[in-house]
Amino acid sequence: MVHGDVAPGFESVRETFERCFAEQGETGASFAALVHGRAVADLWGGEGFARDSLVHVYSVTKPISAFCVLVLVDRGLIRLDEKMTRYWPEFGQAGKGGTTVRMALSHQAGLPGLHDPLPVEVMFDWGRMCGVLAAERPWFTPGTAHAEHALFYGHLCGELIRRTDGRSLGAFWRDEVAQPWGLDFHIGLNESQQARVLDLRGEIPMGEGETYRRWMSNPPCLRDLEIVNSQAWRAAEIPAVNGHGTAAAVARFYSGLVNGGELDGVRLLSPETVAAMSAGELTAVDLLLGEEITWGLGVGLDFDGYGMGGLGGSLGWADPSLGLAEAYVTRQMGNHERAEAVHAAVRAACGAR
Repeated sequence: MVHGDVAPGFESVRETFERCFAEQGETGASFAALVHGRAVADLWGGEGFARDSLVHVYSVTKPISAFCVLVLVDRGLIRLDEKMTRYWPEFGQAGKGGTTVRMALSHQAGLPGLHDPLPVEVMFDWGRMCGVLAAERPWFTPGTAHAEHALFYGHLCGELIRRTDGRSLGAFWRDEVAQPWGLDFHIGLNESQQARVLDLRGEIPMGEGETYRRWMSNPPCLRDLEIVNSQAWRAAEIPAVNGHGTAAAVARFYSGLVNGGELDGVRLLSPETVAAMSAGELTAVDLLLGEEITWGLGVGLDFDGYGMGGLGGSLGWADPSLGLAEAYVTRQMGNHERAEAVHAAVRAACGAR
């Protein structure tokens, strides 16, 4: 059932991964981890799952979107504390004129949802969706609170990149990050990449509360596997939630962050910008999630590092104190207990206390 290797001393990680299948209902997943740049786990298993299978990982895509903006910050083309309107003038409508890039990257722009219902087709129309967001009235004064911009974070990042660089976020990621760092992760799949994608299975858990359901279901797409498994969704660029990749690719991405913005001798971010990304901007109750969280620039922070989970159970994470970078990707929709179990096992193998 389970294939791949672990380094000596990490046998418990493989055992825990195997229990995800035997005891927690896993049907197809992969897990990868690196410590100080050295691979200590590269595991996969389940029906149809190969080492190079691509999996839809939902919000695990968000730090990747933020990273692309930060590359342009390092190049001096975007400034974190500059207003969004400098790069996207139309964004200043409806009381959003004071919104800075930093606020947008840390979920403080007031756009966790839309006031008026929109059909799912709008998610496939980049220009129309960005026009809606530019005109949208924020749910709170930007900079005074935070709420995960679950569906639209990638549009905020992507339109900044398009207005500044000229490329879409997916193209920028491919050219400037994925290819230099050798990452098998994609936002907008071509035909050959689509052939490697595994369909998601099961029922996607949804959070509680009317506000959560209203914001997460407009436009209606995230919980509809017929949409998420479609060729149209996979080909589109919806970079808050529709990245596809391998666990090894996501873990390598975080390994580059743990190493201060450099991977395999290729530097894409300065250590100072990586530090800013993971420093934390605001600790407060997230108005979408209904629990206290600290958001950085595209990543969530916790006692054991930073990263992002995705709806359905996938996870990308880094713990710089251990030199650890890891990722769990799954095709079986469920909660995060599987990823958390393997996360605990790999931390224990690293000697975490």
